[in-house]
Amino acid sequence: MLIADPDRWSAELLTELVRKARGDVQLEVLQDSASVLEHCRNGWPDLLIVDYGLPGIGGLELLREVRRQRRHPPVPFFLITARVDAASVRAALPLAPTAYLAKPFNADDLLQRLRNLLLEPGEEVPSQVPATASLGSLDAYLAEARESSAGAPLLKVVREALEQALEAHKRDLAELEPLLHQDPQLTGQLIAAANSAAQHLGSNCQTLGQALARLGPQHSLNLALGLTLQRSVSLIDPLLVPHGERIWRQAQRTADLARWLAQCLEGDSERCYTAGLLHLLGDLAVLRSIQSWRDLGGEGLTAEQVDDALREHAAPFGSALRTRWRLPLELRQLIAAAYQLGGGVYSRDALILHVAKLVAELPEGEDATQLAKHKAARMLDLDAAVLASLPKLAPSA
Repeated sequence: MLIADPDRWSAELLTELVRKARGDVQLEVLQDSASVLEHCRNGWPDLLIVDYGLPGIGGLELLREVRRQRRHPPVPFFLITARVDAASVRAALPLAPTAYLAKPFNADDLLQRLRNLLLEPGEEVPSQVPATASLGSLDAYLAEARESSAGAPLLKVVREALEQALEAHKRDLAELEPLLHQDPQLTGQLIAAANSAAQHLGSNCQTLGQALARLGPQHSLNLALGLTLQRSVSLIDPLLVPHGERIWRQAQRTADLARWLAQCLEGDSERCYTAGLLHLLGDLAVLRSIQSWRDLGGEGLTAEQVDDALREHAAPFGSALRTRWRLPLELRQLIAAAYQLGGGVYSRDALILHVAKLVAELPEGEDATQLAKHKAARMLDLDAAVLASLPKLAPSA
């Protein structure tokens, strides 16, 4: 089966939906018409899902080429398009696409269409864990996984809410949005998707609110629901769950403090919140990769191994993810300020985020006024009185 879509995030969503419909499919994902035609010279796939705006001759002409083959029965062809005007629909109908899906499509509807096409009545084919000849050590696995990591696991409460929305066909972004704002993985991926070439219009999106506005409710929900279908999206190993809960709490604490400080100091509160939420993305991505290693059959995991993995791999995982997702440079620089200010001129938001992280890392009950002498606090004119008035947030450990 073949998916042809130039937008990485849409292609990943389609991939997960096809695998959800039938877990044993063999998939090829391509990004332009020439690659599709080259791939099909050795035989047409059993199903094509193609974007109308595919670079090259485009999705409509690919459909025309497929129909020229006069295969019986016809090759199933799903055409996904933003063109819903009467002329575009009339141009496609004589070519008999199996489905003509308007963007943003309904993920529930597409999943049901795929199940009807790929399965016999009552049949279920679950996803299969990939076979591995030799899994190797955890450290070797993490070193290799860094450049291809899918990111962080989803917060349990967020994953469960999205799964319920998918199963119950309940699609209300307004109801789910407060939960989305708590999840680093969803926040990072939706911002990345909003800044992709397929979506990019005007200035960069640097907050979840901006991303949701650009993507729109339907596409935002589709991408969020697609994340719940990925492998190892939940932490279930008893050695990993406490680490995940601790890191999520610290990320949320840093984000809340950064927003509060920015509101007090006339910074960009939502941008500071976003950077605070994302600054531990690498730590969470390491935990998800360890869970994946365990799911694939990795044995003998110890608490010491988890600690060592976080210490050695969290920073490179986070850097690789932010670069591969092409998060805006300004946002990446603000996230980096949580750890180190570096030289040169410091922006107000960078100083705010640095102080927020310092406060979030204080042991529960420790006095934050001790940070008044820190360089970043002094540059912000944060005195002991302001630090003493910080809101009492959930402890980070």
